[in-house]
Amino acid sequence: MFHVGGARTALQNWIYAQQHGGVFVLRIEDTDAARNRPEWTEGIISALDWIGIERGTYEGPHFQSSYAADHTAAATRLYGEGKAYYCDCTRDDVVARSGNKHTGYDGFCRDRALGPGEGRALRFRTPDEGETVVEDLVRGKPTFENRLIEDFVIARSDGSAVFLLANVVDDLSMGINHVFRAEEHLPNTPKQQLLWEALGATPPVWGHVPVLVNEKRQKLSKRRDKVALESYRDEGYLAAAMRNYLMLLGWSPTGDREIVPWSVIEEEYRIEEVNHAPAFFDVKKLRAFNGEYIRALTPSEFTQVCAPWLTGTETIPAPPWDPAKFDAETFTTIAPLAQTRIAVLSEIVENVDFLFLDEPVHDEASWAKAMKDGAAEILDATADAFGALTDWSAETLKATLEAVGEARGLKLGKTQAPVRVAVTGRTIGLPLFESIELLGRERTLARISAARARL
Repeated sequence: MFHVGGARTALQNWIYAQQHGGVFVLRIEDTDAARNRPEWTEGIISALDWIGIERGTYEGPHFQSSYAADHTAAATRLYGEGKAYYCDCTRDDVVARSGNKHTGYDGFCRDRALGPGEGRALRFRTPDEGETVVEDLVRGKPTFENRLIEDFVIARSDGSAVFLLANVVDDLSMGINHVFRAEEHLPNTPKQQLLWEALGATPPVWGHVPVLVNEKRQKLSKRRDKVALESYRDEGYLAAAMRNYLMLLGWSPTGDREIVPWSVIEEEYRIEEVNHAPAFFDVKKLRAFNGEYIRALTPSEFTQVCAPWLTGTETIPAPPWDPAKFDAETFTTIAPLAQTRIAVLSEIVENVDFLFLDEPVHDEASWAKAMKDGAAEILDATADAFGALTDWSAETLKATLEAVGEARGLKLGKTQAPVRVAVTGRTIGLPLFESIELLGRERTLARISAARARL
């Protein structure tokens, strides 16, 4: 899955490249076999497509595994130049020497002149003095004392490069000169800068953007939180709403506004203005954003974007009705009523399913709430009154039900509750009388009769 934090950072990189005439590069770091499948790569690419970073408009995807020979060559070069050495120490060895399980590597093998061999990792020899200054467009100039940076591993005993070295070599090979990523990578940055310099190259310009947190201010976790961009897409969030919201996580446009055209974001976004503080990924706020974007669609646009939920796709479940029972004209008529009431597109199904099912859904909670004492009398009177109508319009239906309630000293809200559940299956939904008008006389009376029989 593609993490919403990764999507946010991708957009920041994308906009910066567009603003400066640069090139956005997509690299798939696929060297971990357990986390590498073609369908997962396609998932990332399709998710980028969805938020507007469309395939064909950027460089790549490149695959890290294709550069394995370059990684090995760099490791060999650093060893040959005395900038790296082999080490056979285990973690237990380090702890035994220091007596502290939290201590870092102590440089024990620096001068042992070990060669490559089984159980021997290649470590980078960090400077004993001086400082490494990171040029960061978000955080200024974080400074790290070199003596506090342990001699870190750059290649495993089988010769394969670890992330730190592979990442640097890939950036060098691909001509990367700006890297914007999550702040959790900041501790790696001085190590990577040292590798860049050891390989005779100028490090890129960095930008470490704030981590995303949940309502408890905990870092978003795929094990605990809803973080997959694809799940939001398949739930019915609009790409434009998601893209707008993601860009507000750590940054904001000018003026007292948040929902703005993408063109405004492209023009106003500045990486230097990104906040340092953790950014709250507020699902409730995102939902409200999406509702605003849905209501801004034209009726024809709304009908079009609802289509996947009315038929089903590979990733969106099919609706509960028989496809042969779906009537596009009926949906087009009722769609404007739904458009003002839903916040995500998947909610369209529960709002209109009563029109296309043979029977309404049986929601026990709704039934228990509406079908209390007096419900049977209301249903009987409503069936009689509706059955006598010659004008089956929303206005007449409403006036008729109001009269049923007034005869019993009830307001419309109390009177219509059992009728709504009988007809639609739920206590909440689209305007009742417009719904009944579309459902038609025969089906409406049949449903009221069926509900009465259950009481």
